[in-house]
Amino acid sequence: MPNITVELLSGRTLDQRREFVSAVTQAAVDVLKVRPEAVRIVFTEIEKSDVANGGVLESDRQARAEGNA
Repeated sequence: MPNITVELLSGRTLDQRREFVSAVTQAAVDVLKVRPEAVRIVFTEIEKSDVANGGVLESDRQARAEGNA
């Protein structure tokens, strides 16, 4: 049984998650030759203040892009 863990920045819609799990499940079925029911996907939401890229918190990057910092 494939267990797939996905970390995402918070803010994705339910419809985006539905589309994502459908596509990833189908890929697992095609590549790993498992039944769709055997594919388990768990989302972990990460707040923008909990992740940094290039030494800058994502929350700060977003604030700068919006002109707030």
